[in-house]
Amino acid sequence: MSTPSPSTRLPWWVGVPLGVGCAALGAVLVLRPFDSLSVLVLLVAIGAFAMGASSIADASRADRRWPGLAAGLVWIGTGVLVLAWPDITTTALAIVVGISLIVGGVLDVLAAVRRTTDERLAALVSGLASVIFGVLAISWPSVTVLVIAIVFGFRLVLFGLRFAWASFRDRAGGADAVSEERSPGKLRRFAHVAVASVSLVVALGLAGVSAMLNEGEPQVEAFYDTPAEVPDQPGQLLDAEEFTRTIPSTATAWRILYTTTRADGVPAVASALVVTPRDTSGGPAPVIALAHGTTGVDRSCAPSLLDDPFEAGAFFVLDQVIDEGWAVVATDYVGLGTEGGHPYLVGQPAGRSVLDSVRAARQLSEAQLGDETVVWGHSQGGGAALWTGGLAPTYAPDVNVIGVAALAPASDLVGLVGNLGTLTGGTIFATYVLAGYATEYDDVRVSDYVRPTARTSFDAAVGRCLAEPAALLSVIGAVTLGDTIFSAELGSGPLLERLEENVPTLPIEVPLLVGQGEADQLVVPSVQTAYVASRCEAGQAIDYRTYPGLDHVPLVDPDSPLIPELLAWTQDRLAGADPTPSCGD
Repeated sequence: MSTPSPSTRLPWWVGVPLGVGCAALGAVLVLRPFDSLSVLVLLVAIGAFAMGASSIADASRADRRWPGLAAGLVWIGTGVLVLAWPDITTTALAIVVGISLIVGGVLDVLAAVRRTTDERLAALVSGLASVIFGVLAISWPSVTVLVIAIVFGFRLVLFGLRFAWASFRDRAGGADAVSEERSPGKLRRFAHVAVASVSLVVALGLAGVSAMLNEGEPQVEAFYDTPAEVPDQPGQLLDAEEFTRTIPSTATAWRILYTTTRADGVPAVASALVVTPRDTSGGPAPVIALAHGTTGVDRSCAPSLLDDPFEAGAFFVLDQVIDEGWAVVATDYVGLGTEGGHPYLVGQPAGRSVLDSVRAARQLSEAQLGDETVVWGHSQGGGAALWTGGLAPTYAPDVNVIGVAALAPASDLVGLVGNLGTLTGGTIFATYVLAGYATEYDDVRVSDYVRPTARTSFDAAVGRCLAEPAALLSVIGAVTLGDTIFSAELGSGPLLERLEENVPTLPIEVPLLVGQGEADQLVVPSVQTAYVASRCEAGQAIDYRTYPGLDHVPLVDPDSPLIPELLAWTQDRLAGADPTPSCGD
């Protein structure tokens, strides 16, 4: 973007308000991005017109006439283009803004040729910053309204401040101002370079953030691709390879690919991790079938693809489980890693993914897995654990589930979704719910719940994993945009009906432990208690334990009082001990 020289030809009482207005508009864009593309288009056009008018006004000086005039025409043309383009997309807007910033930066550099040394340096620095801003606008991963607003807004703020200062400095006008401009003092020369340097520092900082986001994005490997021939029978092992990332030295691990089924009975493929103790002197290891917490809904969000597969899903006690002599079989669920879309918080495919992962893992002869299975799950995985326990007797009696532990489970889905609007960052999980149900059910359509102008923001949030650096954009977007991206309540229409269908109500015939933190802000304790009471009234036996002061993830932290109780409860199941007296007995 071409930046005005330290002198303008507008009267100071026009130039100062114009510069301040540009800076204020840029600040609004940076501090309050808009989910509405139409609002952003209007603000970008206004900013482009203001910069164009300023550059043309500055072009009255002979030594910068054609570059200033060219830059002004570029920005005015940009404003006209974005206003005149019907149904412009976020990507198209980013390209237009990016090209304008790059061209403006080049013109800024060309305008420096005949200036004084300090002006030349300032223009070079400012031009380079503009080019970097332009490249960022085009190439930033997951380009969204938020990204465009930040990139364009920062540049507009710096432009406005510099133009306002130049106008104020030359408020005397006339020949004296021109004379002062040609022989500036040390302070003025320093100010020229300093203001331009701020622009470059901001541009380089954003470039560094962009590089970090690109580097941290998980990549789906060929291992997860669906083979050409897939058996119809669920629980069949398709592929396996050794896995070493974050695995304790006392354990051996594999990544496996296996068959399972979705909610409608259609065959599917899923992946999982299998971790067993290296010390096999105790014989075949009992299995902890792990259902992980939320990692995202994009294919790249499979825990086995992430830097820390277990901690990403809020499982922090792998070492302790291995020390007990137990094995862990941790499914990624359908659609995480593998193709086909992830049915987030949909019960049947989640429970089947867990059960079929154990079936497939037992076909891995090197693993030496025992016949007994205890299911653990937290949050999303807690709901999956409840479904696993309910489906096991009919879908997979051969897995031999002898206990189910559901920790802060996503049980009452209607109550859970109803709470998301009151939770800071809850919009992230709301987008996951809608995307997951739209994947699984034809009658749930994203377009019925998301504003057309916010669809790009929605898709970008859905495409990010919670554990990757780019999730920062989702958090910022959730805080700034809130639930304004939705045009209808998620707890309404077809989505409400499907959420009700997926509340886990199948009877669980084995001992069931439900743990809940009393300070949980995501899974509200009162909603969980009401769910447990309803299941007890229906005759379900539940060992319900609550933990004062513990929020959602701290409930399963290594130092949580739940952990030793969970280990002891699991030991009792494997020893065949009678379950703790509970409701429903």
